Amino acid sequence: MKTINALLILILLSIGQVTVADEPDRERIVAEVMAVLDAFMAGFSASSPEQHTATYHFPHYRLARGEMLVWETPGEALAAHEELFQQLPDTGWHRSAWLEREVISVSDTKVHVATRFARYREDGSELTRAESLYVLIREDGCWGVKLRSSFL
Repeated sequence: MKTINALLILILLSIGQVTVADEPDRERIVAEVMAVLDAFMAGFSASSPEQHTATYHFPHYRLARGEMLVWETPGEALAAHEELFQQLPDTGWHRSAWLEREVISVSDTKVHVATRFARYREDGSELTRAESLYVLIREDGCWGVKLRSSFL
């Protein structure tokens, strides 16, 4: 019981270590993060593994369909996305787009964004919609997607 109490105290103390961004910083951070997410989606819709994975920080984590995928290096992510972009057209997919993006939490080093996106056929009709949570972090002065969890 003492171990559990000590662990809870450590967790509560560590929560206080997160610095929430001031309003002017928040606006700047949100703009920077949205630019990363725009590049993420543009690279995906262009079927460009290089452009798409340039928005990641590594290791990169993706939780979908009950499975956690981990790409330790850019090379691993590039190879996976080269394969994905070869397969997606067989599903009727032509492009994807954000429907909604809601910033949930912002600090100087981490941002949580709840999203909804759609996948479209070439004729513009919708294939599917999904919700995702994106965690972006700032490393070496740059924002990147570290983790995403999708209901797709």
